[in-house]
Amino acid sequence: MQLSVVLATYNEEKNLPGCLDSVKAFASEIIIVDGSSSDKTIGIAKKYGAKVVVVKNLPIFHINKQKAIDLATKDWVLQLDADERVSSDLAEEMKSKIQNPKSKINGYWIPRKNWFLGKFLMKGGQYPDYTLRLYRKGKGRLPQKDVHEQALVEGSVGYLKEPLLHYPYKNFASYYLKWNRYNDLLVSQIKGNLKNKNSLVKIGYAAGYLIIKPLHWFLTTYFRHKGFLDLWPGFIFSFFSALRFPVSYLKYLKIL
Repeated sequence: MQLSVVLATYNEEKNLPGCLDSVKAFASEIIIVDGSSSDKTIGIAKKYGAKVVVVKNLPIFHINKQKAIDLATKDWVLQLDADERVSSDLAEEMKSKIQNPKSKINGYWIPRKNWFLGKFLMKGGQYPDYTLRLYRKGKGRLPQKDVHEQALVEGSVGYLKEPLLHYPYKNFASYYLKWNRYNDLLVSQIKGNLKNKNSLVKIGYAAGYLIIKPLHWFLTTYFRHKGFLDLWPGFIFSFFSALRFPVSYLKYLKIL
């Protein structure tokens, strides 16, 4: 299976071994673009035989991800984050798809299970959480504009059945830290969207971020998408996902 596994990393010494253990058996090459980590990330990557390129760490992390994608030399590219794991079942499914010489599909959406406060979230719109990570070399690119963006793939795309396993948070403290970091990026987007806008537009934006968006998000994820079936973790996730809108807007106003 001629497959390049590519990652962008920054201080991922705790997550990286698990990720690379899950791909080392089938990856033709491992390419890591590291944002000048201050921990043991680079040394760990080299122990796994990865090609490592050290660059500056950037606020839009997808810029470094695209650098890793551009360095891939094999026929197919699998882009991962250090806190993700590829199960043996997913590896076999990928192998069967990309080794099919008759296939004209250039990319595959992969379902993803997200671990949060002791369990995988299966409701609240958090599963299957499809992410476009597998594509032919030269056919997929990241827009590099937003933290939650998906790759853009030229041509036909398909869907895999086996999930990618995602372990983004060790505990609530690590979740809150990342949540706050994402809010800062959202503040930057708000600033850009409201630049040179009139007062009426700003009033509408305020109503959206302080009332409409958070209320709609919570009602949709917790009730419509049955986040309550994920019990306490489901409530916490829905609540803080909704809370990011007013918090980001208050940060924009420099009230928080």
